[in-house]
Amino acid sequence: MLRKLLVVMVLGVLAAPGAAAAERFSPGAPGSDDPFFPLAGNGGYDVAHYSVDIRYTHADNQLTGKVAVFARATQNLSRFDLDLRDFYEVSKVTVNLRRATFSHSGQELVITPPRGLRRGTRFVVGVEYAGQPQPVVDPDEAIEGWVPTDDGAFVVGEPQGTPGWIPVNDSLSDRASFDFAITVPKGTTAIANGTLLSRRDRGGMTTWRWLAPSPMVPYLATATNGVFQTRFERLSRGLWRFDAVDPQTRMNDDDPPNPALAFERLDPEPEIVDFFTKLYGPYPFESVGGIVDWAPDVGYALESQTRVNYDRIPDESTVVHEIAHQWFGNAVGLAVWPDMWLNEGFATFSEWIYDERHNGPTAQEHFEENYAIPEESEDGQDLWFPAPNALPDASVLFSSPVYTRGAMTLQALRQKIGDRTFFAILRAWYRDNRNDNVRTADFIQLAERMSGRDLDAFFDAWLFEEGRPTSW
Repeated sequence: MLRKLLVVMVLGVLAAPGAAAAERFSPGAPGSDDPFFPLAGNGGYDVAHYSVDIRYTHADNQLTGKVAVFARATQNLSRFDLDLRDFYEVSKVTVNLRRATFSHSGQELVITPPRGLRRGTRFVVGVEYAGQPQPVVDPDEAIEGWVPTDDGAFVVGEPQGTPGWIPVNDSLSDRASFDFAITVPKGTTAIANGTLLSRRDRGGMTTWRWLAPSPMVPYLATATNGVFQTRFERLSRGLWRFDAVDPQTRMNDDDPPNPALAFERLDPEPEIVDFFTKLYGPYPFESVGGIVDWAPDVGYALESQTRVNYDRIPDESTVVHEIAHQWFGNAVGLAVWPDMWLNEGFATFSEWIYDERHNGPTAQEHFEENYAIPEESEDGQDLWFPAPNALPDASVLFSSPVYTRGAMTLQALRQKIGDRTFFAILRAWYRDNRNDNVRTADFIQLAERMSGRDLDAFFDAWLFEEGRPTSW
């Protein structure tokens, strides 16, 4: 079925009208001009679908890939870029099944098709490549991308890791569907986004095929692989759950492996989905689940779309946090990285309201505990500086103000305007922006419109001014 779909897509591309020789064509932009990652993403086209076919052997850390990118030109294109790290050697590039010329340096794969692509034309790019993947190092020195583990790889992409294993338009605004064929040594499980289509053993290797039909930003793609115990099941209302647990996983380095505890921590996933569905709106995707690996060098969990990656056994609040991101961060996405509080502040507040509604501390108690931290203390310096929406650079993209002070902003807003209006705002924020990209200014405008109040001073104090707010 999937193969037939891709054939139809290719035929549709080839049937599209060619470029007129008299028209002018120009290169697509080599980046999306994000303030923190200006070369991430590219201009001149919009991707509809990625078909990913990769093969990985852990013993020699060797990855080979064939990726088809189905796109539409948004300008008359003479050439365009894809994002792919240059520790891979690209052997072949085609545009509409015809050989294209290319150059490759840094993260830019620059492609010149045999003829210009007229604006509005659908086209398909084929890229064949191979090499030894390397983790991508962020400005805060965290690692991401294709991170080798003892038995496979932990594959996470925020904010710039996906070009570490597949060629993409690594833009926050270019969502696309994906299908994956991931071939790994027999006995190894490969987990991607969406739902499992098939698994086939052949010649000592296993190919796992997954389909993610819901639009997805590239940084949320995953292909984590290794030796896993799995729990694949259909939940009520047709939602699939795909859980995978590394038998060697644990909470801390000195703990013994405890896969049973890992499954126990994932058990509440259906209830958490139901809770946030009632609070925010319908769950946005076709499946849910978690991958609990043992990847102690990573140091964080990531909300990969439909399939959260945990580097170790998570605590209860982390599971809540990452599932909340399926609403805020994945379905409602950022327009630019400096607005990260819209992801992390919302997910942290979601932890707090989940606690409040499950006989734990209230969100206000969480707020008061943090508000009591003095500016001059070490913890206060971490919390109150910089302001959540005035980050100086990408090195503080995942700092405490983005998470905790972001959540405090929401709780302070709740206290200011009341529960009825506040939760109506959150529901409208999700409903109106699902599968879209947002800015902080959009949220402020919505909050002011629905509350009927001028909130400029409030948001200035909480989001844009350094230090602990003293009045709002």
